[in-house]
Amino acid sequence: MTQHIFLFLAGLALFLLGMVKLSEQMQSVFSSRIREYIRISVRKPFYGLIMGLVTTIFFQSSSATTLLTMGLVSAGLVSFYHSLGIILGADIGTTLTIQLVVWKVTHISPIFLIGGAGLYFIGKDRLKIVGEALLYFGTIFYGLSLIGQASVPLKDSPVLTSYFLTPQRPIMGFSIGLVFAAIVYGSAIPISMLVMLGMQGLISIDNALPVVIGANVGTTATALTGSIASDINGKRTALAHLIFKVSGALVSMIFLTQFMGVLRVASSNTAQQVAFGHFIFNFAIAAISIFFLGPFSRFVLRILPGDHEVTPMWPEYLNTKYLGEPRLALVCVRNELKRQIVLAEKMCHTALEQYIKFRNSKQRNVMYMELVMDNLQSEITKYLWGISCGALSVPLTKQLFVYSSFAYDIERMGDRSVNLAELAEHKFKRKAHFTATANEELHSIGMLVLENLNDAIKLFDKKDIDVIRIIMERERRIDVKIKNAIEAHLERFYKKLCVAEAGPIYVDVLVNLERISDHCRLIAQLTNELEQDVFDTADVQSMVDR
Repeated sequence: MTQHIFLFLAGLALFLLGMVKLSEQMQSVFSSRIREYIRISVRKPFYGLIMGLVTTIFFQSSSATTLLTMGLVSAGLVSFYHSLGIILGADIGTTLTIQLVVWKVTHISPIFLIGGAGLYFIGKDRLKIVGEALLYFGTIFYGLSLIGQASVPLKDSPVLTSYFLTPQRPIMGFSIGLVFAAIVYGSAIPISMLVMLGMQGLISIDNALPVVIGANVGTTATALTGSIASDINGKRTALAHLIFKVSGALVSMIFLTQFMGVLRVASSNTAQQVAFGHFIFNFAIAAISIFFLGPFSRFVLRILPGDHEVTPMWPEYLNTKYLGEPRLALVCVRNELKRQIVLAEKMCHTALEQYIKFRNSKQRNVMYMELVMDNLQSEITKYLWGISCGALSVPLTKQLFVYSSFAYDIERMGDRSVNLAELAEHKFKRKAHFTATANEELHSIGMLVLENLNDAIKLFDKKDIDVIRIIMERERRIDVKIKNAIEAHLERFYKKLCVAEAGPIYVDVLVNLERISDHCRLIAQLTNELEQDVFDTADVQSMVDR
């Protein structure tokens, strides 16, 4: 008995390891394509549902998809309304793992392990990544195989087999599934175990189905836990996920007998009945809810009221119909550049707040805003290229090249803000505290840099010589302050007045702030070189607005 208990625990450990590592790897591999998924998902709720389904198939975890969605919502890249379709799709996608268990993929898991290990050690680049993914995939199902082997001796126990096969109180099975799924942060493990027991003929659908329903409710614990550090919209997404599951569970438990009847008609195999039950439960919730997401989102907004700003992932002003009219098209670009630099200021401000009080939710927000920043630069550059294909006067040509430089400078500000956020994370994890003097210097320099950013934003409305002069003068003050701060830091370092680990971080922070201010100066210089009539476009702006 002890041997089989350890076998069960080893299988459970391998399953969890494979699930977590495969999810992490898929997220890192597909992070560069997240913006493409977002573009599709925000068009219609059905597209969001498909995105959630596909993403979960790759991640092999609906919890990972749900947490990712909550992060995107909190960062303002996806609205709460559009996140609902993604959540529904994720719940359907997770049922594939259970079906693979029914198809006895566990039997060929050693092949995935051997093939994955071979590609990982022999292959390079993409093949190595594929090998690692196969290795984790095989680990998941090999773990389930060990769990199945550990359950074989249960056949020899008349008491246990009688208990599992004789109908028990549904509420007890529901509670077991709920608690188990909440503890292991996912429904895949308890439901997969039910499938394994069903294959051994050790459980009936009468006892298994309530556990399946409970496990589906218990899996919401991941999102609920993650919502603690999230903003109001992240909390709304977690609450919506809970309401979806609880509503489906209430209906399923009320009509439990009829539900079992449908499963018995669908299949005579208990393992397949469990898989079908899991799929039907989630598919029914999605199929019904997808038509009522509008009223449902308003209902949740009443429960958790509050405003939340959404930062569109894609350009708002780059209208292709103006590409044939360069003056109008360049006004569109200027409007988009202003939106881009406002986002850069927000990123810098958020990153600097991390040095006062570090929060993981704000860290994620900076990283997600970087996706928007990169995407805007790419789209602005493409749009400028489209303008350049037409006939341009000398002043318009100069304006086009200046705007191209602006897009680059602003994107680099975003990169520097990401650096600041990452340095804040290093400081937090290493417990590298700055001295009171260093904090005061950092605050003073940071405020000056933010002031330069705010003034640079004003230059996208009009060419103001006074503002340009102020930016230049402030930039010189920042350079002097940073030079003095570094010298003072070196003196503190030699006198051992500061923590050794904090020294390099502090210097890097100052360097990145200096670079952000440098880009503000470059924007001011280039604005000064533009003709005044570039900004005297009230009539053109009104045409674009229409």
